[in-house]
Amino acid sequence: MKERDKRILVGMSGGIDSSATCIMLQEKGYEVVGVTMRTWDVKSQFSTPGQDEPDFIIEARKLADRLGIEHHVADVRNEFREVIVKYFIDEYMRGRTPNPCVMCNPLFKERILCELADKTNCANIATGHYCRLEDINGNRYILTGDDATKDQSYFLWKLPQHILKRMVFPLGGMTKAEVREYLSQKGFEAKAKGGESMEICFIDKDYRDFLKEHCPDIDERIGTGWFVNSKGLKLGQHKGFAYYTIGQRKGLEIALGKPAYVLKINPLKNTVMLGDAEQLKAEYMLIEDVNVADMDEVLQCKNLSVRIRYRSKSIPCSVKPLEDGRILVHFESEASAITPGQSAVFYEGNRVLGGGFIAFQNEVKKIVNGMNQQIL
Repeated sequence: MKERDKRILVGMSGGIDSSATCIMLQEKGYEVVGVTMRTWDVKSQFSTPGQDEPDFIIEARKLADRLGIEHHVADVRNEFREVIVKYFIDEYMRGRTPNPCVMCNPLFKERILCELADKTNCANIATGHYCRLEDINGNRYILTGDDATKDQSYFLWKLPQHILKRMVFPLGGMTKAEVREYLSQKGFEAKAKGGESMEICFIDKDYRDFLKEHCPDIDERIGTGWFVNSKGLKLGQHKGFAYYTIGQRKGLEIALGKPAYVLKINPLKNTVMLGDAEQLKAEYMLIEDVNVADMDEVLQCKNLSVRIRYRSKSIPCSVKPLEDGRILVHFESEASAITPGQSAVFYEGNRVLGGGFIAFQNEVKKIVNGMNQQIL
């Protein structure tokens, strides 16, 4: 093994998963180099008054010292704000619900890891994601992790091949409980008992508070609008379309005498359509910004399925590519709460074939009707 091949760069968050990743790789004979990215400072991450660095950096450095590994801190706060936080805010201002983790992996974290790996003479990069990898016909595919409750394959569909081919996921064949037990056996009992990280690393509480803080003129730019029903009749006022998401039921602050859900958001008219749960169901879905390793494989897949949100089950489906690059997805069983801006990720069994972002669904009926007329 060449010296470069022996060196591997690990993204260290100071938490359970990345800590276990470092120890496992070191046991396998790798020369581990750790890097911790300082992307965004959240108040809860500073446990001591006057503390210069967030807790997770201190924790990562302590682990690196204990393991005797090289450790670097990458202060990328400005770039993170300009790339990921800007995307997050812009999507809500467009009436969409963003997937910051999906965008962060290819545009930010894994890209920076690859750049730092080159600078530190590391052939590959490793993270504590709960997923696995498989090489088929020259392409590298992501497989779901063995722990279904922690599987993170959904968030990685946008990673390009040149990054995937440098990645290592040591935890993919383990459950979270097994990882905790592993750390405990290696003498890291306190670390093994650590808590879970935040779902969105830069948001401490509610995303609406975040929008107000970092886009202080949001209420002036959007203003109040109208809740409407599916026929366009006004039901009452809302605070502004950016504060709502498809499928939302709680926090609407409107009494209709029955449960109401957000069906559609129209940012141009600043309207939020409400209806019942049945109206959330859909047979078709449009997606855009598609990234798949092999489109022919997706089209010919006999057991294709799609996940439309992180915690949802895969839904059997078929797809039809459109001339403009978008894809029309036909669900074999109805899906609910199709949310523009969220990810639609295609699977063949436990293998990720690729994905795309859910588009606004205004044109679905027109497209489907046009297809049906062609058949007739």
